[in-house]
Amino acid sequence: MTKILRYFVLLFVLMLTVDAVAQGADEIRGQHKVKRKETIFGIARMYDLTIEELIKANPEMNQPGYELKKGAVINIPFASKDTIQTNGISQANQPVETVSDDVRQREIRVGVMLPLHDINGDGKRMVEYYRGILMACDSLKKKGLSIDVHAWNAAEDTDMSPILADPAAAKCDIIFGPLYSKQMQVLSDFVEKNDIRLVIPFSINAPQLLTNRNIFQIWQSSTNLNEATIVRYLEKFKDYHPVFIDCNDTTSKKGIFTFGLRRQLEGRNIEYSVTNLKSSESAFSKAFSRTKPNMVILNTGRSPELGIAFTKINGLKFNNPSLEISMFGYTDWLMYTRTHQDNFYKYNAYIPSHFHYNPLSSQTERLEQKFRWNFHTDMQKALPRFALTGFDHAYFFLNGLHKYGKDFNGAAGMFGYSPVQTPLVFERMGNGGLQNHSLLFVHYTPEHRVETIRF
Repeated sequence: MTKILRYFVLLFVLMLTVDAVAQGADEIRGQHKVKRKETIFGIARMYDLTIEELIKANPEMNQPGYELKKGAVINIPFASKDTIQTNGISQANQPVETVSDDVRQREIRVGVMLPLHDINGDGKRMVEYYRGILMACDSLKKKGLSIDVHAWNAAEDTDMSPILADPAAAKCDIIFGPLYSKQMQVLSDFVEKNDIRLVIPFSINAPQLLTNRNIFQIWQSSTNLNEATIVRYLEKFKDYHPVFIDCNDTTSKKGIFTFGLRRQLEGRNIEYSVTNLKSSESAFSKAFSRTKPNMVILNTGRSPELGIAFTKINGLKFNNPSLEISMFGYTDWLMYTRTHQDNFYKYNAYIPSHFHYNPLSSQTERLEQKFRWNFHTDMQKALPRFALTGFDHAYFFLNGLHKYGKDFNGAAGMFGYSPVQTPLVFERMGNGGLQNHSLLFVHYTPEHRVETIRF
């Protein structure tokens, strides 16, 4: 029988309930000093506020990983005029479904159907992802949400029938999984029958996305990412002179991007240059514009060739200090920051990606520390970090269900969540499910700052 994993650790026992819909509070009527064991939900109830009214008056509460601590002083706003009293609990005055049917008015029931074992890499990675989900649940609990989590070990050879026969499975509002394509059809049928949202976190073949409106697919194909990157490049860097450098890497697959971009430039009558790492200094120099800023694009993502390119460009810049040179790279480059970070800053590098792991971020540091405390180990040295991915995914979807119920579709602008590592923006695929289309440029500025430009 498939083992059912439940967590009963005190850290993740989520017992509070919340009845809240976003309301505004423009004025502050006073302050409250937090006492031991007080929660955001309890304080909001004490002052006849909704959770959202209290959080709006205290924006720091929206930060992932925020904890309400004893002795903290928080703002207490005036309640919205639309707020009414129902059974002694402050609620927004709006028509809702019955409490038993509306996920906004009860606990959110979460299912995780992934390989949760330590037999191989798949299991170990998914255990870390699952732990990230639990950490997000704990953070959301501190904001007043009630969440019930059931997890099943859906290994590669698992028969899904016993899992789906568990009564708890059919009661889920949202399920994270599966990891394997062969489990997709039965899960797709199951969530469609029971009106459950299915989040596919990683790269599997899921043709059911085109017909099942309950599916969210986070993974994006390299083709889609290339096309989106070309579109965003042309929007942002239309005033640059592109310089394509052939790095003589016979193993590279980046030609799909560079050829696609060159075709688009030609279609817009935008001039560009092509040169080679083996070109003479004179020929290499002629490829660069003296009147426009230059954007260098290599046809490889490998670190050795990138190092040679920087050496070549450093020599060019030494002899032509007035040249304006930026670099446009690949997600692979994020693995080489220890080696090439100084040159990323020097040449104003832009790196397209679907994630950004920033070890210097206070949010990242806080979550890595909590992970270490809770699970007595460090996160795996992978890019992206699996625990942070799980945290972002769960925080995004559970907060969305709490605010919008089952109408939540993950579109841009539905609520303000700044991801720790992994942004999400979904678009409907015809009459089917929703596909993630998030993209960002990681920008290393000459002022030695790292910023993310989200699209």
